[in-house]
Amino acid sequence: MGMSIRAGGGGRRRSRGSRHAPMSEINVTPMVDVMLVLLIIFMVAAPLLTVGVPIELPQSQGKQLESNHEPLTISVSSNGDVFIGETKVGIDEIAEKLKAIAKNGVDEQIFVRGDKGISYGQVMLVMGRISAGGFKKVSLVTEVEDGAR
Repeated sequence: MGMSIRAGGGGRRRSRGSRHAPMSEINVTPMVDVMLVLLIIFMVAAPLLTVGVPIELPQSQGKQLESNHEPLTISVSSNGDVFIGETKVGIDEIAEKLKAIAKNGVDEQIFVRGDKGISYGQVMLVMGRISAGGFKKVSLVTEVEDGAR
């Protein structure tokens, strides 16, 4: 059970030149830590970046559309106000504002979000203004029905 312990740590001594030799390996632990923190921040912040106009959407059983970029969103609130993104616009200004914003011209995908408390006619009025502006790719946004999940 006895062990012999030598003073000075035993083994070879380093030469004076190797004490300050540069390290040839990269320590990636701090980079991984930073990336994980950024990932968590973006995962928490991403749902908060959706359109900020509070609307209670109707429910349906339709499938979700696949899109590779963020479309233009027009929202019609429960009191009939119309918003492009989060900016309130007049009903007669919709077409000209969309043409100014659209990156792909009239080929831009446009989503219409209508509160379930407004009349069908109000949503159709907004869609008519969009169509009159020359936009053909117009989609209605709904929530997935509770029974369809």
